[in-house]
Amino acid sequence: MNKFKIALIVVLGIVAFSACEKDDICVDGDTPLLVLRFYDKDDTTEVKAVSDLEVKGLNGTEALAAIPNASADSIVIPLRADTGTTSFSLSRNLTPTDENTANIDTITFNYETREIFVSRACGFIVNYDGLNGSTASDADVWIDEIRIVTPSVENSSSAHVKILH
Repeated sequence: MNKFKIALIVVLGIVAFSACEKDDICVDGDTPLLVLRFYDKDDTTEVKAVSDLEVKGLNGTEALAAIPNASADSIVIPLRADTGTTSFSLSRNLTPTDENTANIDTITFNYETREIFVSRACGFIVNYDGLNGSTASDADVWIDEIRIVTPSVENSSSAHVKILH
């Protein structure tokens, strides 16, 4: 009877520990961000920084701050995964000392979402396909053209959109 108890304990121990799985660690489970690069409208191969740029995400009528006052030749912004449209307000302050001289353009991106299962630890990520953009502006336009470089947003390592100003 003693040998039976020992064998039963060993078998139960083997079964219990064989059911355990290793811990999953999520290494590459991030939904990619949209990369915008700003170029000179006269020489479309030359990168041109935008000074005093402010970017706000638009959620219906509500504006959500994404990037405050910055000077950059490229920005990285998130796209909404719950809908096929994301809008941003991009404003360029013409006179840094006077906030009333801001020149505001609105960019809207349309796309299709594609969910991809990465792992149990990471869950799902969203990639974006068929990206296209349009702009609406006030009377004084500072964004001349939007060019889609890569219509599929699958990583954040290179520019997806070229903005000429």
